[in-house]
Amino acid sequence: MDVDKAIEYIRKYNVKFIRFQFVDILGFPKNVAYPVKAGEKGIEELKEIFENGVWFDGSSIKGFVGIEESDMLLKPDLNTISVLPWRPEEKSVARVICDVYRNEKHPFEGDPRSRLRILLDELKKEMNGEFFVGPEPEFFLLRRDPHNPHRWIPADSGGYFDVEPLDEAPDIRRDIVLALENLGFHVEASHHEVAPGQHEVDFKFDHALKTADSVVTFKMTIKNIAKKHGLRATFMPKPFYGMNGNGMHCHQSVWFNGEPSFYDPNGPYNGLSETCLSYIAGILEHAKALVAITNPTVNSYKRLVPGYEAPVNIAWANKNRSAIIRVPAARGKATRIEFRAPDPTCNPYLAFACMLAAGLDGIKRKLTPPEPVERNIFRMSEEEKKALGIESVPASLKEALDHLECDEVLQKALGDYIYEKWLEIKRCEWDCYRTAVTDWEVNNYLIY
Repeated sequence: MDVDKAIEYIRKYNVKFIRFQFVDILGFPKNVAYPVKAGEKGIEELKEIFENGVWFDGSSIKGFVGIEESDMLLKPDLNTISVLPWRPEEKSVARVICDVYRNEKHPFEGDPRSRLRILLDELKKEMNGEFFVGPEPEFFLLRRDPHNPHRWIPADSGGYFDVEPLDEAPDIRRDIVLALENLGFHVEASHHEVAPGQHEVDFKFDHALKTADSVVTFKMTIKNIAKKHGLRATFMPKPFYGMNGNGMHCHQSVWFNGEPSFYDPNGPYNGLSETCLSYIAGILEHAKALVAITNPTVNSYKRLVPGYEAPVNIAWANKNRSAIIRVPAARGKATRIEFRAPDPTCNPYLAFACMLAAGLDGIKRKLTPPEPVERNIFRMSEEEKKALGIESVPASLKEALDHLECDEVLQKALGDYIYEKWLEIKRCEWDCYRTAVTDWEVNNYLIY
């Protein structure tokens, strides 16, 4: 979309406010709202902003710059302009996703969206390749506990694929799907998940940058629709002890020269190519460091524990969902791998960049994965897993960060600026958690 088409869109939908949106290093959306002025003078002013961008104070954004270099520029990607369906239709509100620049010519090296774009451009230039991702973010819908208004509880008691009356959220999911479609999503399915109050809405596989944009928009949409229904949506990995947590399984494939590279009709395992197998091997080799980005919170590692179908086992399989990587049955253009570890608290731009870097490292080095494990790993003893060489993901954020510090491939994918800021922020987060005194400790140790 060029500037003239963007102006036409603004007029067509009677847009009064435009939110120039970006994400911080942790993936939280930020924005500055611009009111569209009336008349041709207002349109000319808007055209100048669309062409040149919006200045803002970057020193107030976590992980960005210091106060001595605070002036930064938001350059809008006009292909992302869209009216927000949860805002009023009269004098509507649109958002446009932006790249962050230090000045008119130099992209900001700490901008997660720009970082993913750099890796995708390198893939295109060096290998004429494209990266596709299809995430499956899970979430809980919560309501206030009638006996304790400070506590949130699941909004229904349904389970996997349940219908009314156990599933009390079909109308909310309907509103979510309609809102997402208005935002340009191709929604493929929606359903109740395993845990009470847990849900999933799946959208179509697409180019990685567009998909990362979509994940940010997806989470914003669900939170706002839930709020309209008097509920709260959370993507927290493990909001409740004893229940399944929220994952974001990421289906992914790489195409070269406009053709799928993961399928070979003469390949093993019902048609997997050497490229696919090497990509799998790369993800497995970097898995322990990779989760420092794809599972970035202290709470993430309370989901990544044995049981609850948690993807803790560093192995791959075809149909077996107890391995961290699964290859779905579809073949031909639909051949892909599913990395099951990520959760929806990740910054999708950084998560996709690091998954791509890990997989490409396997391809470039022609790595070979171990044999697939088609037995249920969840039921294996530690001795059986050890005999098969199956290791587990890190047990804590600290351990994952330790592995990241030893992984030069992922450090390069993040770039020096983001890598150093990420470690600084996440080490501090771990230290705050480590020194906090919890209710569990008080309840168990106050008697001493």
